[in-house]
Amino acid sequence: MSWTEIVIEVARTHAEALSDALIDAGALSVSVEDADFGTDAEQPLFGEPGMEPEEKAWEHSRVVALTPVEADQNAIVAEAAKTVGLSASNITFSLRPVEEQDWVRLTQSQFEPIHIGKNIWVVPSWHDAPDPDALVLELDPGLAFGTGSHPTTRLCMEWLEAHPSNGTVLDYGCGSGILAMVAKKLGAEEVIGIDIDPQAIEAARDNTERNRCEVAYYVPDDFAVSGHVHTFDVVVANILANPLKLMAPMLSGRVNPGGMLVLSGVLATQADEVIAVYAPFITLTVWKELEGWVALAGQLTSSASATVTG
Repeated sequence: MSWTEIVIEVARTHAEALSDALIDAGALSVSVEDADFGTDAEQPLFGEPGMEPEEKAWEHSRVVALTPVEADQNAIVAEAAKTVGLSASNITFSLRPVEEQDWVRLTQSQFEPIHIGKNIWVVPSWHDAPDPDALVLELDPGLAFGTGSHPTTRLCMEWLEAHPSNGTVLDYGCGSGILAMVAKKLGAEEVIGIDIDPQAIEAARDNTERNRCEVAYYVPDDFAVSGHVHTFDVVVANILANPLKLMAPMLSGRVNPGGMLVLSGVLATQADEVIAVYAPFITLTVWKELEGWVALAGQLTSSASATVTG
């Protein structure tokens, strides 16, 4: 299907009202632009920090309305002009075609395979793996809750690759399940993923089935009554600093004596604060920093103990 855009240049005082009127007259969508964009007369439009400007228009505004190609664009403009009290004869507009595009293919072209660590590739389903012999995860962008592109996810994946476990692994705040799948593909005997968001659990299960992994996923309440072991050789949590601080007793209590705790979602500037909160339970240090984010890691000594509270 093809479309036609109506392009109208108007004063700021009429831009928003005309936009609404064009929608009412049959336009599919409307946007307002700075008609002087790219010139010396370009006008930045912003409000105070944390506040949107009251009127999203420029002194010299350009209103662009998308319409079906078969629509009567002259009639749409005339009706909209009448609604806002303007004379149609005083409105100058132009039309420009919008050709049909394969939007799926266009979107897919923006996502390429991601190389992580030494031998991990996250590959969208429409791509072939650059190295079929690598650890390959097929994971599409979208409602995936993490595809490995964020530094904190990369840090956790790199830690798991550098410290593969053949024991039990807990991915707390599992999101897409990407860390759980990496742990399983690296040889972990049993992997559990926990997340408070049921949609994340559903996405993780779909991703894990697609990648032919065996990982069990739960919301916290379901895990509590699942009958699974409640402490693990490796616990990894990629969340954010404040929730991680609140969960310090619980996450530390999930680690077997001699096991490892790995945390990310922590800015480098927050590292000392998080380390201090965990100090009564486990000694953490900065394992690696990437783009201002860090991964913290530490081993629970056999003499240490913590109470599982959730």
